[in-house]
Amino acid sequence: MTLDELTVPLRALRLLAVDFPHLPAPDVDVSPLYPEWLRLSFHDTSCESLAAFEQWRTALRITPGAVDSCTQSDGRTRVLKADGLFAGAVIVLTAYAHEPATDRASAGQAGGAR
Repeated sequence: MTLDELTVPLRALRLLAVDFPHLPAPDVDVSPLYPEWLRLSFHDTSCESLAAFEQWRTALRITPGAVDSCTQSDGRTRVLKADGLFAGAVIVLTAYAHEPATDRASAGQAGGAR
């Protein structure tokens, strides 16, 4: 594969930079394994990555119903994922954020012998 065969996601990236320069900068991934995809990801230990994900989701007009949410790392990391089309490319948005311990989990640890 040549670089020319990645023009669809690279063109989309160029247009995103022009159309949405005010949005948070993502990690960007273009791969010959998926030559039509442009992956934008957000990594943060706070919930700022989730806010950045939502800003991009809204800008790209990806519906809230298209968002998949799960946790990984034994529930310590929240993951949001969605995809949509922009300038002929499949844009894959992914956000990772530290999931704070919940009160329920704390109560479960504190509960024990009375």
